[in-house]
Amino acid sequence: MADVLIIEDDATIRTALVRALSARSHSTMTAPTAMAGLQSLVAARPDVVLLDLGLPDLDGAVLLAMIRAVSDVPVIVVSARDDGAGMVALLDAGADDYLVKPFAADQLDARIRAVLRRSDPGKAPGPITVGGIVIDARARSATLDGVVLDLSPKEFDLLHYLAQRTGEVVGKRELLAKVWNQPYGGADKTVDVHLHWLRRKLGESADAPQYLHRIRGVGVKLAPPA
Repeated sequence: MADVLIIEDDATIRTALVRALSARSHSTMTAPTAMAGLQSLVAARPDVVLLDLGLPDLDGAVLLAMIRAVSDVPVIVVSARDDGAGMVALLDAGADDYLVKPFAADQLDARIRAVLRRSDPGKAPGPITVGGIVIDARARSATLDGVVLDLSPKEFDLLHYLAQRTGEVVGKRELLAKVWNQPYGGADKTVDVHLHWLRRKLGESADAPQYLHRIRGVGVKLAPPA
């Protein structure tokens, strides 16, 4: 069973999807617009998202980029658009699967099970410890000296990625590609701002680092205090 967020503006299709998924033991929540969907995603943290492209307030492709900025939740695009180039572009932009309407309910259920297998949190490694920081990828939580850190989804992703490379210098281009899903580059300022916020929550600053060390002109590394 999975918690499925359905972002679809057509009420008839929403109802049909809810009925079909509920019959297959999934729990569902729905949103008729892109912004309502994004709010539900952040608040409820579903296991998988079904994303229509023809939304009334934003195109689904734009919403996909916004989702990928805050979450790595599996996203299945469900759309009547069957343009091959468009499908490839969306998959390259971070969609996990693409299903063309109309489709059979069993086919959708199989796709959901497939993306969940690929992203099974049970396959995640155990907690990572860096000095007083403990990062639990399964629970998406982190503590510092036993105190839970209040991290945004992207701050957690950034900390977790750096922890996986403890002691290694990681460049901003790599962080944009791996944490922000922007393999062709983006705004370095995005990385700088999130590093600043993360430092504050770790109780340090760029001038007096404890865990996050900037290597000028190269990147940043996470390391335990000396």
